Amino acid sequence: MNLQSPSTQLYAIIVAGGSGSRMQSQLPKQYLPLLGKPILMHTLEAFKAASASLQLVLVLPQNDFGFWKELCEKHSFSLPHQLVAGGNSRFQSVRNGLAQVPPEALVAIHDGVRPLIGPGIIMESYRVAAENGSAVAAVPLKDSIRQVQADGSSQSLKREAYRLMQTPQTFRAAAIHKAYQAPEQTLFTDCASVAEAAGQAIFLVEGSYRNIKITTPEDLLFAEALLKQEKGSTEAPSL
Repeated sequence: MNLQSPSTQLYAIIVAGGSGSRMQSQLPKQYLPLLGKPILMHTLEAFKAASASLQLVLVLPQNDFGFWKELCEKHSFSLPHQLVAGGNSRFQSVRNGLAQVPPEALVAIHDGVRPLIGPGIIMESYRVAAENGSAVAAVPLKDSIRQVQADGSSQSLKREAYRLMQTPQTFRAAAIHKAYQAPEQTLFTDCASVAEAAGQAIFLVEGSYRNIKITTPEDLLFAEALLKQEKGSTEAPSL
């Protein structure tokens, strides 16, 4: 598959079905304000900025459709995207999103609460997936790592041999479609694990420590600080 070919279609499935439990908020985290607008809008804009021809599929809980449309009106958010109802798990939500993607496309699957993803990583993931079939963003571990045994003892592991997985996780659509026809399993922690179980090789691309997943109030503070840095502001972040 040639990424430079005009016939190559690029899709992104943005999965946003989380709750606000760890954010200590009644409002689901994807809708929390980040520098004046919902986190999710930043995420969608990041993908569209990477490629104007990219097609966006947004997977939300069915009950959130009305609220999301109200938010779009409130913030004059007119970026084109297709709304798809999520399922009872991330696996089911991704599968629902994939139903909207043609098999000849390249598709990136991304967490809705990773708004700081850069265009370079997005386009590199499409390039590698076009060549190899898959491309998953990952970063090296910063801290030491130990493996805990059943008896409570532990042993040191070489952190150089491990990676922390991020999104986007990008695939040739036909292959990931086929992988998601399998029954859901508890070992499916991300799209890469689903693809690997179907026999696909997983190729990694360099992610970024800025590409954080916002799940706690501290994450939101960090994201605000990074965005303000990008905008050249020295104003202190506020929760």
